[in-house]
Amino acid sequence: MPRRIEAIEGGCGIFTKRAITGIAMLSLAGLAGCNTGSMLDLSSGPTPSGTVPGGQTGLQQQPTETALALQTDAANETAAAPLQAVTTSERIQFAPVIGATAESVPALSRRLEARARQSGIAIVPQGGSASMVMKGYFSAIADGGKTTVIYVWDVLDPSGNRLHRIQGQQAAPGGQGDGWSSVTSATMEAVADSTISQLSAWLAQRQG
Repeated sequence: MPRRIEAIEGGCGIFTKRAITGIAMLSLAGLAGCNTGSMLDLSSGPTPSGTVPGGQTGLQQQPTETALALQTDAANETAAAPLQAVTTSERIQFAPVIGATAESVPALSRRLEARARQSGIAIVPQGGSASMVMKGYFSAIADGGKTTVIYVWDVLDPSGNRLHRIQGQQAAPGGQGDGWSSVTSATMEAVADSTISQLSAWLAQRQG
């Protein structure tokens, strides 16, 4: 008797299974093919009530859009500094970012992970044991024919106390709509480059 072969349609297309017992394995393979290629999950979530992963209460409130603009006035748009290799035992976890669109997050996630690896920084996925948590806040402001992505990262200890702040801004050509429609993958990759450059420099300084 010939084996029964069925077609299953998933989020990434159509694939087949050879037997009922293979459904679970094929489902996992399908999910792996649909991800962004990064173990980071930075998908924007609702604005938190001052909490960090694990349900712990943080001591810092998230910056508002106005605060983001004020905090980054002095942060000129410059090319990211060369990546600095650092020897550190810190394990960094990135919490879901606030303010960025779902379309802009995958490029940011992939680049952050790649640059961290190049710098020797250990990245811990959600649910893992981390010694520091990076919580990011983003805003895109369209003005004068261009869009400026403003970003702030709070580096927190496991209890939610802020240890350091990384911030900056990156320009994108075009300034239509809400701003995010003009933000490309290259823009978010530049943000990731600057973020890891600043993080590695601070970790190296912290190591003393």
